Amino acid sequence: MATRRASPRRAEEPAAHPGLEAKLWSAADALRDNMEASEYKHVVLGLVFLKHISDTFEARHAELETRRSDGVDPENPDAYRSANVFWVPRVARWPALQANASQPRIGKLVDDAMSAIERDNPSLEGVLPTDYARPGLDKQRLGQLIGLIGEMGMGRPADRAKDILGRVYEYFLAQFASAEGKRGGQFYTPSQVVRLLVEVLAPYKGRVYDPCCGSGGMFVSSEKFIEAHAGKPADISIYGQESNYTTWRLARMNLAIRGIDAHVAHGDTFRDDRHPDLKADYVLANPPFNDSDWHVGAHKSDERWAFGTPPRGNANFAWVQHFIHHLAPSGLAGFVLANGSMSSNQAGEGEIRKALVEADLIDGMIALPGHLFYATQIPVCLWFLARNKRDDRFRDRRGETLFIDARHLGRMVDRVHAELSDQDIGLIARTFHAWRGDEGAAAYQDQPGFAKSATLQDIRAHRHVLCPGRYVGFSSRPKLVWNHAELQAELAELLARFESVESASAASLRVLRELGRG
Repeated sequence: MATRRASPRRAEEPAAHPGLEAKLWSAADALRDNMEASEYKHVVLGLVFLKHISDTFEARHAELETRRSDGVDPENPDAYRSANVFWVPRVARWPALQANASQPRIGKLVDDAMSAIERDNPSLEGVLPTDYARPGLDKQRLGQLIGLIGEMGMGRPADRAKDILGRVYEYFLAQFASAEGKRGGQFYTPSQVVRLLVEVLAPYKGRVYDPCCGSGGMFVSSEKFIEAHAGKPADISIYGQESNYTTWRLARMNLAIRGIDAHVAHGDTFRDDRHPDLKADYVLANPPFNDSDWHVGAHKSDERWAFGTPPRGNANFAWVQHFIHHLAPSGLAGFVLANGSMSSNQAGEGEIRKALVEADLIDGMIALPGHLFYATQIPVCLWFLARNKRDDRFRDRRGETLFIDARHLGRMVDRVHAELSDQDIGLIARTFHAWRGDEGAAAYQDQPGFAKSATLQDIRAHRHVLCPGRYVGFSSRPKLVWNHAELQAELAELLARFESVESASAASLRVLRELGRG
C-alpha cells in the first residue's frame, strides 16, 4: 500500500535577514545602467557563484588551519576535494578580488579568477563566464557590484555559502526572468509551479529526470522537499539535459551553489538523448511551449513514439512520449504543458492523447490560473502520468483520473504576474494525495467546481479531451483574471460542450423518430 504521506506544507528556509534578497537585487539592478538584463544576469550570477565557492573554500580553509599542528596543509587541493569543496586558487579568492575592486583592471582579474577555477576544477570546465574584461562593461560599476556582493557574508561560514547565497541566486534568477519578460522565461519556471509539481509527486527516493532542465529549479526544489520532510538528499540521483548552452551553464552553477551532485548534460534532447538508457522514478519538467522547431533531425520511426508520431509543428506530444519512454515500470511524471495539449485534435494530437488515455497512463490533470509565467501569457496546465496505477505505494487507481480546476486560485502580485499561495499549493496537493490514497491522507471527496475523480468511460464520453472544467463543473468563484488567450481557450471549451450536447440531442431525436416510425 502507500508509504509515508507527502505533506503539502512548506518548510520555512532559514532567514538570513528580512528582505536581504530584495535589497541586494535593488542595489545590483541600480548598477545595471543601460545594460540589457539578458547580458547583466551573467555578470551578476557569475559573481554570486564566485562568492559562494570562495566562502565555502574559506570555511574549509579555517577548519584545516586549526589542524596545521597535526601536519595538515591548508593549501593542499586534495584536502578540499575530499570534502566535496571546490579548490579555489589564490588569484580567485574573494578577498583578493574585493581588495582590487576599484582598480581599472578588475575585469581582467575576475576573468583570470574564473579561468583559474575552471582549470583546477574539471567539473566546472566551460561553465563560468569569462568576459568581464570586455570594453562594454563599466569597470567602476563592476567594482561597486563586487563590493555589494562582498557584503553577503553573514552568519556562520558553513551556512552562508549554501543558504544565503543559494537563496540570493534563486531570487536573482526569478528577477532576471521578470526583467527579461518573454526573452528570459525559458530558463526559469516560477517557484510556485515547481513546488506544486514536487509536492504532488513527492520524490523521496530514486532517480529524478528533467530532459529540459533550464536553470535546474526542479532539482533544487526536489532536494528542498526531501530536506523539509526529514529525508536524505543523497537518496535521490539527478539526471538532466539542457539544449541552450548559456542556460546549461546557469543550471550547473545553480546546482553547484546548492552542493547538488547531478548528471546534467548539454545537448538537444530529441536529436542527442544524453541519457538513452535511463529509466527514472520521477520525471519533472517544463518543456518549451508549442515548440515548432523540434523535429529537425528527429526520426519518424523513433522508438519513443509508441503512441503516435508527433506533428512536426508542435513538440508537446513528443515531450510527453519522451517522458514516458524514460519512466521506470512504476515511475511517475509531472510536467507543464500549454492548455491546448488537453483538447487539440490537430495533426494527430487527438489520436496520441486518446492512445495515452486508453493506455491508462493519465493519473491527473490540473488547470492553472493565468499570468503565472514571466515568459508567456499562454494558459498552462499540469499533467501527471503513472506507469502503473496499481503499485504498492498507493491505492489501485486503474481506470480513474483526477481532474482539478485551479484557475480560480492565486492572486495578482502586480499588473501582469500572479502567484499561487502556500495555501493554494497545499489545497491542491492535499486533494491529490487524498485521491491517490497516500498513507495518512484524508478520505477523498469530489468537490464541485474544483475536483472530480473521473472514470475512463467519462473521458471517452468527452472524446478523450482532458480539460478539467469539463469534469468538475463550473466554479462559483470568479477567475483571478482573464486574458485574450484564456478567453479563446474558454470559448473553445464551451463550444465543444455545446457541440457535445447538440450531438447527444440529435442522437436522441433520431431515436425518437425511429420509435415513432415503429
